[in-house]
Amino acid sequence: MNFYEINPQYRDRLMLAEESGRRVTYGDFATFYQGAKERLEKGRLLFLFCENSIGAVFVYLTCLNRGIVPALLDKNLDPALARALIHTYRPEYLAMPEPMEPESLLSGTDTPFTQEDLSSGCFGYRLYRSDETAPEALHPDLALLLTTSGSTGSPKLVRQSRKNIAANAASIASYLELDAGERPITSLPMPYTYGLSVINSHLLVGAAILLTRRTLFDREFWSFFRAEGATSISGVPYTYEMMRRLSFFDMDLPTLRTMTQAGGKLSPKLHREFAEFAERSHRRFIVMYGQTEATARMGYLPPGDALRKCGSMGIAIPGGRFRLMEDEQTEITEADVVGELVYEGDNVTMGYATTRADLSKGDERGGVLFTGDMARRDADGYYYITGRKKRFLKMFGKRVNMDEIEQMVKQQYDGMDVACTGEDDHMRIYLTGADETVCGQVLTWITEKTGLHPTGVRVLPIDAIPKNSSGKTIYMDLPKE
Repeated sequence: MNFYEINPQYRDRLMLAEESGRRVTYGDFATFYQGAKERLEKGRLLFLFCENSIGAVFVYLTCLNRGIVPALLDKNLDPALARALIHTYRPEYLAMPEPMEPESLLSGTDTPFTQEDLSSGCFGYRLYRSDETAPEALHPDLALLLTTSGSTGSPKLVRQSRKNIAANAASIASYLELDAGERPITSLPMPYTYGLSVINSHLLVGAAILLTRRTLFDREFWSFFRAEGATSISGVPYTYEMMRRLSFFDMDLPTLRTMTQAGGKLSPKLHREFAEFAERSHRRFIVMYGQTEATARMGYLPPGDALRKCGSMGIAIPGGRFRLMEDEQTEITEADVVGELVYEGDNVTMGYATTRADLSKGDERGGVLFTGDMARRDADGYYYITGRKKRFLKMFGKRVNMDEIEQMVKQQYDGMDVACTGEDDHMRIYLTGADETVCGQVLTWITEKTGLHPTGVRVLPIDAIPKNSSGKTIYMDLPKE
């Protein structure tokens, strides 16, 4: 069975529970789908503005069942960036939670949308249909679109197939040993590939998912966790930093069995602290590795190795294979030699899209992904990420392209030279011709536009951006503070 098909044996099982007290079974979704499917024309594109709610999950699953391609976007995405994506991809449908209105996203566009009833009892979601003649057809294998950089509003989307989603969900369920008794809590947003993979893999086995829009800083998050008996929590490095500050190790969480981490490399110190906590409290701590371009997960560190291989991202997931490459043709076979990490598996996605026409393309990767991450493999076959080949940062779990950030600032603040650098969770933006007031204005603007947390971004004045003879920025010569 594929996860987007509801197993009849699950009909009476709890499927989703919200902090509000609203609860639905797998049978409730089957009823919802029967009412919603006729409202959606197969083979069309739908922009789903997501939150961690029953309505968002139901619309997402309805799309996959009906053969609609959803593009998952955060409901809090900057309206100007959302408008740009609508203009670029011309979706036939929009689905958004109440009280969100489409007018804020459609001003300045020439495509009207008309509201339609989605289903009886649509759990707070509204459907809007475009009045425009349907644009280019979508490739029949295309099932899902996710953003690559999470927050910069780049038009680049990752094209995922049904095979990609089903293969990765099954692999994750296998190595995490998931069953219907699991009750994960949504500590990550649904449009983020890691957060979505939690939903996909647990639905596959008929588990109950605890949906919350609260953060770890909210007392209500932990009250919901305890009241519903959450069995697992997932997080990016920033999540685990905050959990430590919140005295997580001293919390009374008797139902917690598993902690998973992905979305960037955890510091060895923090890795060790959580691995030791898991060992002494008889729980599992599982470090994982993935990218949207591989649907979600590519590697995991078995929980029994969490301390023995501290700092490692582990081994390939079931059904996948890693290798290290010196270049595109030369494979590295020796231990402890750094090369680019390459992954092969059925979860490697079809490729990118930057225009509506790209959605008609087939598989351009053939199951092989050059990850852009540099890594080494130890003598036991465990992999360790050592750096990045390209200019990306992981900002609180979201992958951000620093070149895109530079271009955004340059376009908004004409006349300034800009350079962006940093480390995971710590971005630095350097500006020429700026004082502290201007730097503060840029910080406010860029964090509002991208959704990046201000504590992770610094905007600094500089007399001149260091350049080489070709006029290219010498990033290593930028000051570290």
